[in-house]
Amino acid sequence: MNPTHRQAQSLPDLAGLGAERPIDVPAAGAVADAGARMRLVVHLVEALDSAWMESGLLNLIRHMPGERYRHAIVCRRGHGDHEAGLREEGVDIVNLRLREDEPLRGALRGLRHWLRLYRVLRILQPDLVHTRDRAGLPAQLVAALAGVRFRVHAEHGREPAGAGGEALHRLLRPLVDHFIAVSGERAQWLVDAVGAEPARVTRIASGVDSVQFHPRLGPAAAVGPPGFMHDGVFVIGSAGRMVDAAGHVCLVDAFLRLIASPHPAHQRLRLLIVGEGPARAECQAMLNRAGASARAWLPGARADTPQLLRAMDLFVLPSLVEDRSNAILEAMASGLPVVATEVGGAAELVHPGFTGILVPPTSAELLAAAISDYCRIPEMAARHGARARSQVIARHSMPAMARDYLAVYDALTGADLGADAAAGTPPRKAA
Repeated sequence: MNPTHRQAQSLPDLAGLGAERPIDVPAAGAVADAGARMRLVVHLVEALDSAWMESGLLNLIRHMPGERYRHAIVCRRGHGDHEAGLREEGVDIVNLRLREDEPLRGALRGLRHWLRLYRVLRILQPDLVHTRDRAGLPAQLVAALAGVRFRVHAEHGREPAGAGGEALHRLLRPLVDHFIAVSGERAQWLVDAVGAEPARVTRIASGVDSVQFHPRLGPAAAVGPPGFMHDGVFVIGSAGRMVDAAGHVCLVDAFLRLIASPHPAHQRLRLLIVGEGPARAECQAMLNRAGASARAWLPGARADTPQLLRAMDLFVLPSLVEDRSNAILEAMASGLPVVATEVGGAAELVHPGFTGILVPPTSAELLAAAISDYCRIPEMAARHGARARSQVIARHSMPAMARDYLAVYDALTGADLGADAAAGTPPRKAA
């Protein structure tokens, strides 16, 4: 643990913010070093309910200089499995416990929720608030009203760029000091459609822990129910929340087309989809109707995703819209070739004919053809997987990602100007 983080105090669960009761919260500036005061960054997230969100934040924080920043996480809906690891890093976690019957379709309908957030920010008095995606964008207004001086918003592209979000982005754009986009396509959308100044938009590619995610060192582990794995099988894998936009129904369709064909190589195929969501039941029903349930395993959300990736021979991301690229990077770091739909950041990560294959979204026929190429030519799968691993190590390390985020934070807060900060010089804004 970073020694400076040990000084951070633990926050209570603020689920009862609606009730008037004392809240034991660290005072602003309570943690300081011998020179300039450490800046507090508050990360607002929907929930710590996915391996990406938790491990991604944890890795980002671990690679940030502890002498310049301390961190708190405000969850709108709930905590998750990695909470203990985050707390070990001195990260305070606040749960607002937004109820499922209290949706946030607008500031008025979620007034109580935003008042909770306002109160938390007034107590914490962070130097910088970092929100993510369209669901977190209204918090920029709350942060401004709460007196938070610096505000950053990141776009990871969970929903289509034009899915009703442009108006909200344009409305709140003046409140955002700096935008971060995970892909070039999303960065261009912020400039062209939202009207953000190019100088206030930074593209930061996702990073991946290439030690945790690594190729298998021997035979694939015997995962899944009895009979699912055996010598000679070729495992098609995917991972992520199983919602309609993720395209897993299209992947199951492609899988069923392949195993119904007479080609001998296709009889070796197995399907493994890791993740939970409303589309999981539909996918399982499709497999059951086709009599293919023994050749597929849909285990739901799992904490052992790195191990399950090492049981796969090919990774498929069939998203219908731009999605987070972390799943692709984790697969590449695991030495897997990738078949992905040509949407959003996927086209910037997967190099056709070199590390994988890109196909149009919603085309089960073309998706099946791409999968078949790797199944029939396992040497190509091994070659592309090795190149994918090399690409991740060269361009998508966690330290590199953290340095890029740090540059944005420092440009806003001036935390890198230790002497100026100690002398009381106002921090500079990003150009």
